[in-house]
Amino acid sequence: MTQYLLSHYDVGVDIEARAKRHAALGDPVRLALIDDLSVSDRSPSELSDRHGVSSNLLAHHLHVLQEAALIERVASSGDARRRYVRLRPDSLSGLVPTAPPPDGPVLFVCTHNSARSQLAASLWERTVGTKAASAGTHPAGVVHPGAVAAAGRAGLDLAAAVPRSIDTIEFEPSLVITVCDRAHEELAPVAAWWHWSTPDPVEDPTPESFDAALSSLQTRIETLGRA
Repeated sequence: MTQYLLSHYDVGVDIEARAKRHAALGDPVRLALIDDLSVSDRSPSELSDRHGVSSNLLAHHLHVLQEAALIERVASSGDARRRYVRLRPDSLSGLVPTAPPPDGPVLFVCTHNSARSQLAASLWERTVGTKAASAGTHPAGVVHPGAVAAAGRAGLDLAAAVPRSIDTIEFEPSLVITVCDRAHEELAPVAAWWHWSTPDPVEDPTPESFDAALSSLQTRIETLGRA
């Protein structure tokens, strides 16, 4: 009987948490916000503009979503006064409509093209199986050794990778994904671009930082098209 009661209690807690998420998603505006955030991190001002919602009403909707543990807010690594809103990892567990990867080439962009964008492009090609490239707004001279090492631990090879400028890209990408707050804010991207706010491991160049960045990017890519 004790075993049954414990099992029943666990299910009850899960149902309550799920019900709270469903209730938060029961508003058309909040559902539209979640659909948008399912593929790209957005600043509150971007969400307000994209969905035609006043700042006060948006603040209310974001509060409801945060109380339901669906979203989180992170400070920009480019401008600490800015915040980005993003989905909490696995918070929806299949409740969000899937966003299949594009068929054409994808371009990942960060500032120096020395870590995050290089890792993202390599992960994309291995996971999705379509072409991906990377570039920077102010490319470094070499790919960071920490990124090369993290890639190696994940079975990827960045030994021959070279940073390059976004101005040198000679193909038309089907999708551009910024993985760096500074690059995102500098480029003022069009609405069709996606943004994945990924902390820069170069600022804390430990193996753990590079592995964390790689893991975050891997989760993002694997989530695309997941049923």
